[in-house]
Amino acid sequence: MEIKKVIEDSDRYIMHTYSRFPVVLRKGRGIKVWSTTGKEYLDFLGGIAVNVLGHCHPKVVVAIQKQAQRLIHVSNFYHIEPQIKLAKLLVINSFADKVFFCNSGAEANEAAIKLARKYAKEHYDQNRFEIITALNSFHGRTLATLTATGQEKFQKGFEPLVPGFKYVPFNDINALQAAINQNTCAIMLEPIQGEGGINIPSDDYLKNVRELCDKHGLLLILDEVQTGMGRTGKLFAYEHYNITPDIMTLAKGLGGGVPIGAMLATEKVSSAFQPRTHASTFGGNPLVCAAAVATIEAVLEDGFVLDHCNRMAKYFMERLNQLKEYYHDRVIEVRGKGLLIAMELSRDGLPIVNACLERGILIGSAGGGNVLRFTPPLIVEKKDVDQLMDVLEDVMGKSL
Repeated sequence: MEIKKVIEDSDRYIMHTYSRFPVVLRKGRGIKVWSTTGKEYLDFLGGIAVNVLGHCHPKVVVAIQKQAQRLIHVSNFYHIEPQIKLAKLLVINSFADKVFFCNSGAEANEAAIKLARKYAKEHYDQNRFEIITALNSFHGRTLATLTATGQEKFQKGFEPLVPGFKYVPFNDINALQAAINQNTCAIMLEPIQGEGGINIPSDDYLKNVRELCDKHGLLLILDEVQTGMGRTGKLFAYEHYNITPDIMTLAKGLGGGVPIGAMLATEKVSSAFQPRTHASTFGGNPLVCAAAVATIEAVLEDGFVLDHCNRMAKYFMERLNQLKEYYHDRVIEVRGKGLLIAMELSRDGLPIVNACLERGILIGSAGGGNVLRFTPPLIVEKKDVDQLMDVLEDVMGKSL
């Protein structure tokens, strides 16, 4: 089918919830994808931090093929072997004792919000239901997670929002402390804000947040939907800050490309969920869990992927900072941790994104649109970074 007809059908039959680029992607291997016209692209967006092992990683593909031949779906009324194996892998490699599976990051955050409220009502009183989140945060698009998101542009038109949420500036411990009252049950944060512009906290911020939670009997929820699964150079971003949360949410990179979410918690907190308090029909089905097991095992195998991620992140940041020095009047800051990297511009970044697309490079934007976001597969190589930088240097010279 001609690309023009494909895009016309897309516009005709699919709701316009995305502003889509005029490209139809058909095939992917490693860090590369190809369109229906045969054009090759380097994918430095990685499905927005989803494809941690690249596209169609052999171990993930084989795991899906084998599981699809054996058992695709069965109700959670029964024990599911791949689900049990995945839960065990997550527990032994994290702070957590128990896992709840769902289908997306929004669902995982929704489960975290419900668990925090349920726990607080059981252990304190009925008025402990408020959750403090950060301005510029992003936690999902269900009504509750949309309300938890500290960005009005996502909330507009969906009022009235869910009651029980407060917002404070990110990385401001004094503002956070001032917002706590007798109704607060939890603090919910991204360790590094993703959609808000790859905003990184000071080294002691999360440690101070943990201490505040302990002092006031609050739960600490960390949304690691974008930062988890090795994205920051460690399996989970909280490991950089020498703390542990009470609840953590995962999705994006967890399944290596298939849709799966998870909410992890300590034994004490997780006990607030019992049969009939929360559930998900498709959550943790055999197919997606098999893919997630293969993904985690590949990420953790001999530490290669995480070590490689850190080496490439260092090189990538060095190259971007060189660009910043040259275009110091146009680039405000380069920041990141691992391969969650941003370059903040003094103007709109969409012309750069579009120009890179034309030159065969996929990148994204975040924040107010002036932040270029780079979330490539963790298997990216120096030659890939060099190719991106050649294009960026040329594009920025012509477009800014």
